[in-house]
Amino acid sequence: MKIAIIRQRYNPYGGAERFVERALGGLLKEGAEVTLITRSWEGAERREGYRQVLCNPPMGWLASRVARDRRFARCAQAAMCRGGYDITQSHERIPGCMIFRAGDGVHAAWLEHLRRVRGPLGRFGLALNPYHRHILAAEREMFAHPNLRAVICNSRLVRDEIMRYYDLPEAKLPVIYNGIDLQSFHPGLADEHRRPLRERFVIPQNAPLLLFVGNGFERKGVPQLLRAFARMQRSDVWLLVVGGDRKLAAAQQLARHLGIAERVRFAGPQKDVAPFYGAADAFALPTLYDPFPNAALEALACGLPLLVSDTCGTAELITEGVNGFVRDALHENALAEALDKLAENASAMRQAARSTAEMLPIAAMSEQLMALYRRIGTSAH
Repeated sequence: MKIAIIRQRYNPYGGAERFVERALGGLLKEGAEVTLITRSWEGAERREGYRQVLCNPPMGWLASRVARDRRFARCAQAAMCRGGYDITQSHERIPGCMIFRAGDGVHAAWLEHLRRVRGPLGRFGLALNPYHRHILAAEREMFAHPNLRAVICNSRLVRDEIMRYYDLPEAKLPVIYNGIDLQSFHPGLADEHRRPLRERFVIPQNAPLLLFVGNGFERKGVPQLLRAFARMQRSDVWLLVVGGDRKLAAAQQLARHLGIAERVRFAGPQKDVAPFYGAADAFALPTLYDPFPNAALEALACGLPLLVSDTCGTAELITEGVNGFVRDALHENALAEALDKLAENASAMRQAARSTAEMLPIAAMSEQLMALYRRIGTSAH
């Protein structure tokens, strides 16, 4: 079976890239002939067993993001046509692919959630933004394209949104949750990392510690998390924020303004987040919109109960008060109440959190992917 996987560029911190790497490994074990169509994928040339097709048309240094994405899409479409592939799976919104993985969710839904926190001028800017207009147009064209056989949805949230916005039949929308490496992420990380990492960030060893991991602070909910943290009844709880954002300084200023800066640490982006799970007691991600964040699944695997929003796909795994809590991302009083409960009950919820992650091993994800590939590949002949 000849399979092409399309991903425009590599981000070492990205969940989509980890998904692609795992999918590639499963495909190669099945004896598939795999081609990666990409503009830039660091280290891909060193991986054995598959071809790499570079789609990086020359661009002037003043070229916009929209122009770059359009040129990559045209190049990838040409590569798909030339390759004679049995299956083409894209992680970008490129019309003509046979399988699309909606790892970033539905852009139309994301804009709807973003409007909740933008004022009138901000909402007007979203409507005029050329990048958003381009993505919406590509999304519409891709979902309507006759070549599209299936959309891999990483949560029921995403499946239902695609049905709502684009009227695709449920039969085309298999839900395949992300898999988690249960050997790399486990409760035993606390034995190795709790003390040294807390010493590194000057956090008391016995203080309840909430952890946030994510890039893109507005989308992931850092402002509302900080405001909710400031409203907690308990004043002995600490918060550790891991991730990068161009508005990092604004988040630090907000923590100072709220009077919580002494109990909040900003660690910046980290290539290895495992030690941070080991140092924490619970995990908080009140995201405006996140189809199925790997960080939340990694936290569960490490035995950390969650607080997530109802616009996060991981909410589908949460049983209230057993392995976490689900709240509206913008209801800061409700978030604060849930954070207090997490701090109080984290140790009692630890085993339930781990048991939840154990239902989603990488092997199960790989088996579901391979079954889909075989089904699509057989029907294509």
